[in-house]
Amino acid sequence: MKIAIMGFGNPVRSDDAVGIYIIEKLRETIGDNESISIFDMGTAAFEVLFGLKGHDKILLVDAVLNTNEPVGTLFKVPAEEVMSAPQEDPMVFLHSIKWDQALSYAKKILREEYPEDIQVYLIAVENTRLEVELSKVVQDAGDKVVNLILEELKVLEII
Repeated sequence: MKIAIMGFGNPVRSDDAVGIYIIEKLRETIGDNESISIFDMGTAAFEVLFGLKGHDKILLVDAVLNTNEPVGTLFKVPAEEVMSAPQEDPMVFLHSIKWDQALSYAKKILREEYPEDIQVYLIAVENTRLEVELSKVVQDAGDKVVNLILEELKVLEII
């Protein structure tokens, strides 16, 4: 089994960077593993989408605004439950692509190789101001996601 882990976020927008924080922690913990690909989706989304070819499972991590839940609340859902249909926009900005858009494009690029098993971890945030620090509560939620992903990888006998 081959798994892709994709972290979304803007590293200079405070808590929006939690997806990037999570994948950095996973890289530190997991190291090199030919069964796991870890992608930073913050800046080079389209280039990364081609790298999803050959993966059986995708795990995505991102921040989510306006949930009416406390900051740091963690959600884990199958992607199809929270995906909206992105509009076909040839002018989509590469630095502002969201994960549902990324999956929509990946489905077109990968066609029959598009994995069915896609799980999304979302962390409720409020602060997306121009800052480079995560709030303590969002960082703690990010650490919780790192541990959940590591546990899932152990269950799947990937690590």
